[in-house]
Amino acid sequence: MLRHLPNAITLARIGACLPLVWLIVSGREQAALWLAVFAGLSDVLDGFLARTLGWQSRLGGLLDPIADKFFMVCAFVALAWIGALPWWLIVIVMLRDAVIVTGAFAYNHYVEPVPAEPSIPGKTCTMAQVLLVLAVLAQLAALPVPQQAITALIAVVAALAITSGAHYVWVWSRRARSVWRNRSAS
Repeated sequence: MLRHLPNAITLARIGACLPLVWLIVSGREQAALWLAVFAGLSDVLDGFLARTLGWQSRLGGLLDPIADKFFMVCAFVALAWIGALPWWLIVIVMLRDAVIVTGAFAYNHYVEPVPAEPSIPGKTCTMAQVLLVLAVLAQLAALPVPQQAITALIAVVAALAITSGAHYVWVWSRRARSVWRNRSAS
């Protein structure tokens, strides 16, 4: 039964998304910051449990990035809604995610099952997004976060979203061509 604990933690993170949005749009920035910190720590915990205790599963491999994306999208949209983040950034981040998800579905349908393996640029992009959300929430909660740091993080997130999205397209396109070539040769 404990083997399913990482998935339960991941589901709790998904369940925290709507309360996060509510806290942000209702001006409860300090509580939103604590909930975002909880979500980040829960992500670390479920990954640690899954890897160190061998409690990894295909479901967990799929749920974890979905939980991360859903949490980030909810946080980004809520922060843009209150004017704390620019809408153009949300469009870039969501387009990147749409390209990746569409590509994964296409690869899974036309080529072979998609292994859940995030790339280093993808992980870096996610980390930058997390740092940006935490920095903006901290600033909104009246913690001393300089606006220059947030502006720099916005630029970094935009650049990483574009480059990591392009990286995913390049890598998975090459993999698909390789699989198709091997099938044709057989």
